[in-house]
Amino acid sequence: MVDTRIVLAGLWVAVMLTYLLGDVLRIFAGDFEPGKIGKGFPATRGMWLLIAVIMLVPIVMVVLTLTVEYPAIRWANIIVAVFVVLFNLVGLPYKGAYDNFLIVVSFVFNALTVWYAWNWVV
Repeated sequence: MVDTRIVLAGLWVAVMLTYLLGDVLRIFAGDFEPGKIGKGFPATRGMWLLIAVIMLVPIVMVVLTLTVEYPAIRWANIIVAVFVVLFNLVGLPYKGAYDNFLIVVSFVFNALTVWYAWNWVV
């Protein structure tokens, strides 16, 4: 059996890559205006910083999952995965069908993260 830490880290990588795939498709589909976010609001430097912090969450979770001791990291995975889902629910529905599909896929990865962390026994 694969160590739960590796499974959880892999799920966070999958979440990150799913988000990045959505961003790449959005660029190629033309579903955004450069320098604007959401429904065409001009983005400030502070907004870009906040977006960078949000996009770093899965990357930080990979590192923490591999380094922080059990049981703290078990609870961190559960809490952060639930938070990420709730955060993403606020933005639904998205403009493109591909975006809505990918966010649902990320929800599945987050649900698996919660499931694996919840059932993690050392």
